[in-house]
Amino acid sequence: MPVVLEAIVVSFGMLLIFTMAFFLIFLLALVMSPVEKSLSKMIWDSTTPKRPLPPPPKGSFRDFSKKH
Repeated sequence: MPVVLEAIVVSFGMLLIFTMAFFLIFLLALVMSPVEKSLSKMIWDSTTPKRPLPPPPKGSFRDFSKKH
């Protein structure tokens, strides 16, 4: 086999392997997308601060007697 032809075949093979590896990583990312989305939502939900309860209304005896 001539050296030029061998270099072309090897270059084409390396390009093909690179393309296949990139495509497989792309497919893996597509498959893992729902998992990542649910994990991200779970983490964001767990890190959001809980809203504190509103303080109980303060009233005096006069306010109570005015109402009743």
